[in-house]
Amino acid sequence: MSGAAKLNPVLAPSDLPYGLPDFASISDDDFLPAYGTALAEHLTEVEAIAASADAPTFGNTIAALEASGRALARANGIFFNLEGPDTNPQRAEIAQELAVRLTEHGNAITMNPQLFARIADLYDRRADLGLNEAQTRLLEQRYRDAVRAGAALDDAGQAQMREISGRLATLTTEFGQHLLDDTNASAVHFDDAAALDGLSPSEIAAAGRAAADAGRDGYLIALELPTSQASVAKLTDPAARRRVFDASIHRCARDNEFDTRAVIVEIVTLRARRAALLGYASHAEYVIAEATAPTPDAVAAMLTELATAATQAGKAELARLTERAGHPLTAADVTYYLAADQRAQAASGPGRAAANAVDITDFENYCELDAVLHDGVFAAAGTLYGLTFTARDDLAGYHPDVRVWEVFRDGEGIGLFLGDFYARPSKRGGAWMNNIVDQSAQLGTAPIVVNVLNLTKPEPGQHCLVSFDQLTTLFHEFGHAIHGLLSKVDYVSQSGTSVPRDFVEFPSQVNEMWALHPDVVGGYARHHETGEQAPAALIDAVRASTATESAHSTLEYLAAAALDLAWHRLAEDEIPTDVLAFEAQALADAGLASDLIPPRYRSTYFNHVFGGGYSSAYYSYIWSEVLDAETEQWFLTGGGLDRDLGRAFADAVLEKGDSVDPVAAHAAMLGHAAQITPLLARRGLVVAGQ
Repeated sequence: MSGAAKLNPVLAPSDLPYGLPDFASISDDDFLPAYGTALAEHLTEVEAIAASADAPTFGNTIAALEASGRALARANGIFFNLEGPDTNPQRAEIAQELAVRLTEHGNAITMNPQLFARIADLYDRRADLGLNEAQTRLLEQRYRDAVRAGAALDDAGQAQMREISGRLATLTTEFGQHLLDDTNASAVHFDDAAALDGLSPSEIAAAGRAAADAGRDGYLIALELPTSQASVAKLTDPAARRRVFDASIHRCARDNEFDTRAVIVEIVTLRARRAALLGYASHAEYVIAEATAPTPDAVAAMLTELATAATQAGKAELARLTERAGHPLTAADVTYYLAADQRAQAASGPGRAAANAVDITDFENYCELDAVLHDGVFAAAGTLYGLTFTARDDLAGYHPDVRVWEVFRDGEGIGLFLGDFYARPSKRGGAWMNNIVDQSAQLGTAPIVVNVLNLTKPEPGQHCLVSFDQLTTLFHEFGHAIHGLLSKVDYVSQSGTSVPRDFVEFPSQVNEMWALHPDVVGGYARHHETGEQAPAALIDAVRASTATESAHSTLEYLAAAALDLAWHRLAEDEIPTDVLAFEAQALADAGLASDLIPPRYRSTYFNHVFGGGYSSAYYSYIWSEVLDAETEQWFLTGGGLDRDLGRAFADAVLEKGDSVDPVAAHAAMLGHAAQITPLLARRGLVVAGQ
């Protein structure tokens, strides 16, 4: 790193453990100068590799590329772990500028003709180079990345690719910013606390605090990222439910500055144009070529198979909910009565007398955040993988709410885990995992991993209580964190979660299985006031209520996955101008059109697809769940929460990243390729004709 770079706190080497950035020393004004330095340094390094007079080898070309750009990686690790969970107007402007600059920088590297010639030469000779599996995979990936970026196109084609990729970078960033702004602006205001009946005292207090923070009297109910809202499942007032639900489904679809419909049309058009330039029939074909799924047709067939079964189950479920309500339902009512139905079924389970009925909503009182973390999430990881977590109160994250733990494996320090759990207006919705630093033996770097959630921050002196859905999310995101923390690869491009998009959700879904495992739930499920253990009947009832997914949950997910695929199987001359009309037709064509069960994300706020990295890949959650359901059975039949099983899973999947074929490694662990049957059983589905 140059002397000039050392003057910038973004790029200055950190003396903190594991190279944790000194966030307090960095101001937003430092970022653009830091990127100016880091981009120039990286380009100089790459140009030296490309112009080398030595014949290309894996070491002087592919490994050298892996070692290049460390200053840029540091800047990215800092800035993009601020811009998502703690943005502000200046950071939003920087993100817009960087979207284009980073894309142009990537194009300059992948389309460098000298560099591509060296990579192509190695690719053609790869069978004779004596490479191991990880090196072969890395070389092949570098070659495919270059071709898919346009390196093999003529000058005119490359110029079009540069224009398309730069514009897409701007548009996807703009989509995410519009969604955050409109989600904040669409928070629903109530004058009277009586309208919030059904919410807990802490939730009502948080709504009051949100209104006060916004300079208003009364209460503000903030919106969550998906269509379905947790508050709608609790509010007893039908009018209050409808107000929140309507605010959710109309986000970014009104004629105002946050409307994303024109952005969507342009994104889809440009993606289709890029795919055609590269010889693909559609953007979906372009994306899935790098996934574990074979083709878009195979994905569509799986979604259709599941939709057929889920639709049948959904009709029965809606009939039961309507009978329970005693009147025709609206979409907002479905969420509410579904929650009531699940509680009732759990309370009146087999052998449970009416007098001993259990209210599963009480489970939240036994799920205090710190207890769930330390005695649930961390404890399970300790038993399975030998991990321990030591709070590092001497280390600061990027926001006062962020907490830092040092992670040890069998007594040896392996990295840092940061938890950013509370919602705030500056944080985009949802939950995710990210890395500040990626593990790499070549670079000598250990992982610094972040989990971001959007829990309601408690009032001072109060406890943060976690609903069952939030509990599942906590275990899910920590599954991603474990994937990053346990990584043991040589090359940074293969580290941790750097696996095919339709495989990456698999380890995180596996980790969800421990949330209610008897050896885990008994550790954390204690009443937040009395410390008493959760009654066995309550835990049994919660477990019974979650034994299978509701048809509603399956259908709203499948509708979103089908919508994503429909948008991205279009050729450029098929792109519609009316976003909502296309959405309605696509859902009807998939057999998933329902006024009562809209998609988990409608097009206008489908951030995974139009603002994130899941375009043509939202199906990956259910695709990964096929592997997850098989693995859950493998764990349970082998002994459950067992260190030997955890070691085998880590060795086969978690440590390997993309240094091996992940699906083949998983099949070798199981002893057979994963089948869909366990998934169908988990979701309570019976495929028609079987």
